[in-house]
Amino acid sequence: MKIRRALGVAMLGCALLGSPLAHAAINASKLGAAYDASKSSINFKVYSSRATRIELFLYSAATGQQEKARLPLTLGAGGVWSLNVTSVQLASYGIGGTVYYGYRAWGPNWPYNAAWAKGSATGFISDVDASGNRFNPNKLLTDPYALEISHDPVTASMGNGTIYASGPLYRNIDSGSSAPKGIVLQGDSQSIGSKPTRALKDDIVYEAHVRGLTKNDAGISAAYRGTYKGAGLKAPYLASLGVTAIEFLPLQETQNDTNDADPLTTTGDNYWGYMTLGYFAPDRRYSYDKSPGGPTREFKEMVKAFHDSGIKVYIDVVYNHTGEGGAWNAGDTSTYNLYGMRGLDNPTYYSLTADYQNAWDNTGVGGNYNTRNTVAQNLIVDSLAYWRDQLGVDGFRYDLASVLGNTCQHGCFNFDKMDSGNALNRIVAELPPRPAAGGSGVDHIAEPWAIGGNSYQVGGFPSGWAEWNGIYRDAIRQDQNKLGVAAVTPGTLATRFAGSSDLYGDDGRKPWHSVNFITAHDGFTLKDLYSCNSKNNSQAWPYGPSDGGEDNNNSWDQGGAAGEQRKAARNGMALMLLSAGVPMLVGGDEALRSINCNNNPYNLDSSANWQNWSWTTDQANFQAFTKGLLAFRKAHPALRPANFYASGDGNGNVMEQLRWFKPDGTVADAGYFGNSANHALAWRIDGSEFGDSASALYVAYNGWNASVNFTLPWPGNGKS
Repeated sequence: MKIRRALGVAMLGCALLGSPLAHAAINASKLGAAYDASKSSINFKVYSSRATRIELFLYSAATGQQEKARLPLTLGAGGVWSLNVTSVQLASYGIGGTVYYGYRAWGPNWPYNAAWAKGSATGFISDVDASGNRFNPNKLLTDPYALEISHDPVTASMGNGTIYASGPLYRNIDSGSSAPKGIVLQGDSQSIGSKPTRALKDDIVYEAHVRGLTKNDAGISAAYRGTYKGAGLKAPYLASLGVTAIEFLPLQETQNDTNDADPLTTTGDNYWGYMTLGYFAPDRRYSYDKSPGGPTREFKEMVKAFHDSGIKVYIDVVYNHTGEGGAWNAGDTSTYNLYGMRGLDNPTYYSLTADYQNAWDNTGVGGNYNTRNTVAQNLIVDSLAYWRDQLGVDGFRYDLASVLGNTCQHGCFNFDKMDSGNALNRIVAELPPRPAAGGSGVDHIAEPWAIGGNSYQVGGFPSGWAEWNGIYRDAIRQDQNKLGVAAVTPGTLATRFAGSSDLYGDDGRKPWHSVNFITAHDGFTLKDLYSCNSKNNSQAWPYGPSDGGEDNNNSWDQGGAAGEQRKAARNGMALMLLSAGVPMLVGGDEALRSINCNNNPYNLDSSANWQNWSWTTDQANFQAFTKGLLAFRKAHPALRPANFYASGDGNGNVMEQLRWFKPDGTVADAGYFGNSANHALAWRIDGSEFGDSASALYVAYNGWNASVNFTLPWPGNGKS
């Protein structure tokens, strides 16, 4: 085969003949708000170890009215405050339908005073005390365990976000009538279908935004575009493409209702959603049915649609920081947002500086969640279990997951995978991972980095965790786009193609713990990776403007030749789908979606950033190519090994499963592997070892721009 800067695949020879889920002890304290079995009363429970008084405020509407009742809670064992309210009481308060609620809390920095009235400073001592407490009864607080939240803090009709702040300018502003409120759900028995039990090694992951997936899709009713319902309608397409798991960007409640208020002003917009306000609540904005309970029902309907098509549902979760954010101004310890957890128990839920006056920040977006605290960990595990058991989710991708490995609470950061008490080890202990051969369980996928300290941990996570393999991404990008600038040896490529045993084999993990990707949501699309020399984030709407974004993208425009750009994209897609590990493609990459070289479109809730379903001929051709590759991967289990490929012992005692070759068909030796001047590599996998329909698979890759002649190697004993 003659290959010029491309990749070829051949099948050699003839065809051959051919655990129960351990549930976590979920929410043992029964935190949240829930009706009893007879629906005759509601139990309200909330945690705070530092509050001296907590009151429940009940409403009959989400906004625009004062509370119908104000009731004190009782402190019980373990820092749990509780109150039972009967239906008869609710009726006497004038609440006959949906129950909306929130909390107000007092503590050492703002002790309770019976003379206090909403909007007053009565009892105030300080915005933050020496222990890190930030109690302020003027701020209505959302229940961290609320199953649905009524609306965002800032809406198109209520744009004043200062009402939630502490500090001298804002502490006395009452937020009650405008603040988001928890909604008490009555429960349902709606089906989420039969969960797929496929082994993670056999999955092909498709990363998508639930709104962006269908907002541009003219084939879906306009009312359903951009919703959970609309996303579920794409299940047949994704199944036909060959996708087996869809991974949604965050869809827990976040501040995004105002994204459409002024589409030409993107400052402050949060399209991606990595600022969670409620860990149990499906984001109401993505629901066609926005009535109380509607988002939950519609989300489950979507999950069932994917399950009915054999597709797992993963969600991207953010347990490293929250939407409460950090200090409003550098050097100002007084002015912080109080939406919920910070106003209930700041030092429990957040990692603080050594003096407890500020947030400790490894995320770059406002400060760390206190993942080493047992109570804060409870919320993580309880919410994960809720999405798994009640809403039908099959797996989770954890944003900036190194924060989950933090081993200290305040004044420091240290990742240690061996610490049995960190959140990483607790999650996999209480929500067991799916067995290697498939079955019941959870697929746990980490983004294995954060910011600063020892937070870059690709390959450094404990057993039970799969990871986004950023080292795989960088090696493939550099080899395709930076040869002559970056030194990439054939040995480096071979290690990545074979499942990155150097990263995952040393602690008992397997090739399928490597989630291989060339692109992800936060960076160039596949098309732009091979069409753009640098980012262009300052362009006009709808392609920008955006700030931030990586400067070193390992991208290249292939000399501006459209044909070469498409070839490079085919090579990148093919290399990923022919590598051991779990491939992840980004929604729209199968049809060469472009964002015009914007590599950080986190704030663009725009037509340019939504997936496009009207394709040019080139895009349709690439989609067909991708579909064929997915089918090829699924047809050949030799590409999806459960264990790292065996290289044999040379004496026939251990069967050789994989052998590497030079282009001339001879075996690649150490000298060839270690020379970055060599840009071509081939490999043969013994399919008979995997029950493959092909007795052998041969892959040839040329990363340079000159043509290379590849000679087919010896096929193996008894094969032709």
